[in-house]
Amino acid sequence: MTEDKDTHPSSTHPPLPPTSEDDQFMRLRLLRSRRVGIATYYRLLIEHGTAQNALAALPEVARAAGVERYSICPERVIHAELKAGRAAGARLVARGSRDYPSALGDLNDAPPFLWVIGDTRLMHRPMIAMVGARNASSLGTRMARKLASDLGTAGYVIVSGLARGIDASAHIAALETGTAAVQAGGVDTIYPAENAELAQNLAKSGLRISEQPMGLQPMARHFPARNRIISGVAVATIVVEAAAKSGSLITARDALDQGREVLAVPGHPMDARASGCNMLIRDGATLVRSADDVLEALAPLATQNTPELPLDMPERPPQDRRSLRETADLHSQILSRLGPSPLAEDQLIRDLNTPASAVAPALVELELDGSINRAPGGLLSRAS
Repeated sequence: MTEDKDTHPSSTHPPLPPTSEDDQFMRLRLLRSRRVGIATYYRLLIEHGTAQNALAALPEVARAAGVERYSICPERVIHAELKAGRAAGARLVARGSRDYPSALGDLNDAPPFLWVIGDTRLMHRPMIAMVGARNASSLGTRMARKLASDLGTAGYVIVSGLARGIDASAHIAALETGTAAVQAGGVDTIYPAENAELAQNLAKSGLRISEQPMGLQPMARHFPARNRIISGVAVATIVVEAAAKSGSLITARDALDQGREVLAVPGHPMDARASGCNMLIRDGATLVRSADDVLEALAPLATQNTPELPLDMPERPPQDRRSLRETADLHSQILSRLGPSPLAEDQLIRDLNTPASAVAPALVELELDGSINRAPGGLLSRAS
């Protein structure tokens, strides 16, 4: 019996949430049984109608798959997990129930159950994921704090992974406005230990989430699964700092696969911690200089799943979305007007007869590529 990763029937018609404590107990027992992954769990429920029937059929299903002496998850294991959840002040939330994040429930591989500690009302508000390097730079953590604070003020819940660096900075900055941490291990297991105080604060005024059993110590293989939940609960994912090969880029890929917006903060080309972000921007991710860029990128979704903004916040125009060809043409126009002698940026914009909102990101892209130089006073020149 192998865990299939294909789209399963539940992606269109997920099973209804458990109708009783006994049903919930049996479903959790099915999910915790050996070699039963999420896709197999949903398929067994659909094929056998109830978790109890699926559990009864499971040994024969395993035998047909070549697995001998298969035994389902013992009842005592589930009793112990539920007891540990009560002791930790955690709640078990089933997919399809009122407190389950609606955005997450739309995914093919949505967790059947989530353990949560904290304010579950946060799951009913729109979320933005913010991820990045654990060994973040001072500028990176400052940027994460500023973005989290401003987006929180605009009404968004900031979701991240409780890791050191960018994650922790984003959580701390958004504690007052709303933040949620998705954990790779059990919701009662704090990793890394240095974030124990932050985890306690999240339990009081934020939210901690995990699909894993109570008490599970996180291992390397748990983090990619955790990352899909971070992006899955959010309308967009922002990468603040990330190396070319990092977990943050896994989260960004998950977000793209889930149909979410991906945004990235640019960095210096010589800084390895910025290489992943610069790659994302090169490949079409929205460039982020401030919370305004994020809000502009999400403006088309405003009528569906973004919060009402304060009355005194200025109206933001829709983001200028350029195709790759249009971007290349704009880069060419900019470079054709620049030479070794410095030119004022506002003069360049007038010469191009193009909105500043379109020229500014292109200038940043060219600066990151090393094609132009920026001098004090808003002066630009073409790199030699």
